[in-house]
Amino acid sequence: MQGSKMYQEVILDHYRNPRRWGRLSPATVSHTGENASCGDELTFDLRLAEDGETIEEVTFTGEGCAISIASASLLAEELLGMTLSEVRDLDREDALDLLGIELTPMRVPCAVLA
Repeated sequence: MQGSKMYQEVILDHYRNPRRWGRLSPATVSHTGENASCGDELTFDLRLAEDGETIEEVTFTGEGCAISIASASLLAEELLGMTLSEVRDLDREDALDLLGIELTPMRVPCAVLA
């Protein structure tokens, strides 16, 4: 129970104080995703290094619930320094693992939007 409470506090902290928040200009890549079931929307901006593969800067903006914003904030921190091929290998379970808590089926789309 105590571990779950700790993760809940991390989620609330990332929701209230999202890391890497804002728009990046110029961005090499921008992508917007939306959760059609609730209307959450997130936009990620990436700047790639000269090798065209390594993420040297990442930001995001959007509107959404605590789970979607916290997930995006945690993911943005995780993406920094990764290569595009590493990012492509990320899956739904990786996104859920960042949160560190079990989610109800209704909340999973919020977590994996990022």
